[in-house]
Amino acid sequence: MNLSKRQFMTYSAASVIAVSLGMPVGQVLALADETNKRINDFTGGKKPVPGKVSLTTPEIAENGNTVPITVDVESPMTKDDYVAAVLILADGNPRPGVATFRFSPMSGEASATTRIRLAKTQNVIAVAKMSDGSLHIDKKVVKVTIGGCGG
Repeated sequence: MNLSKRQFMTYSAASVIAVSLGMPVGQVLALADETNKRINDFTGGKKPVPGKVSLTTPEIAENGNTVPITVDVESPMTKDDYVAAVLILADGNPRPGVATFRFSPMSGEASATTRIRLAKTQNVIAVAKMSDGSLHIDKKVVKVTIGGCGG
């Protein structure tokens, strides 16, 4: 198995966190693999870059059962330049895919607000796909003090 430097660093960091929390390393690596697979499926294997997408989350969620999030994407939302879709992931949940929002030029703006469930402290990730094929990403860590999905 050939790992890129990014994958190696992700797996290493996940392993350190897992060991410090007393979790099985294999479980954490499986979640990282599933998150990366979901991003790759959404992006077609292209690498999203930071910028244009803004994810708003609380730094600390007192209850992981209902964590408010908002995603905004800078775009003129015209026929030729608009946000096609935004994927939301929670990389520590048993199923990291949280939501996919689809937009069109008729949406007027690319903004969505919802509440999500988080099993534990983890990254929430937003990936935006633009009409021109460009991809943008934002990531925030949310510290959960009371488990949401059985955590």
